[in-house]
Amino acid sequence: MRDILCMYYSRTGATRQAMTEIAQALDAELVELTDGVDRQGARGYLRSGMDAMRRATLPLAPYETERPLSEYRLVILGTPVWAGRCASPVRALLKRRGLELERVAYVLTRKSSRKYEEIYEQMDQYTARPHLLEVSLRPGAVGYEFWRDKLVGEVRRYLDAQ
Repeated sequence: MRDILCMYYSRTGATRQAMTEIAQALDAELVELTDGVDRQGARGYLRSGMDAMRRATLPLAPYETERPLSEYRLVILGTPVWAGRCASPVRALLKRRGLELERVAYVLTRKSSRKYEEIYEQMDQYTARPHLLEVSLRPGAVGYEFWRDKLVGEVRRYLDAQ
């Protein structure tokens, strides 16, 4: 069984791509989250932003992991930035299972040049302990690979030190 779990939500595929690359580099288990809401197109974009601003969540669709969340050496959560917050399906996971996350890292994907680092603290409000590692990625931008690979290296160093 693998020691690292990468969980994510992706509306457009950008977060899926980043998390897939990170999971492959770390030989990690990869799980996609969804709440079953159609968030495609302009209407889905607006609904997603409104849900994030209101901090609204819906129950997640069932998902499976190889082991309980608390037994992974590290859980990496990937989320797009929606209206300055994490995506509603990721917030739903955190609200319902966040206290099981004792060793967590965050991957944010964003379209703007702003890093949205305050989102890490927003997410930490739901977890058993503050996050260990983080990265804010802008897919397609110069530096994307550098920051993604920097996180992968930090994860490896963290696991080696354990």
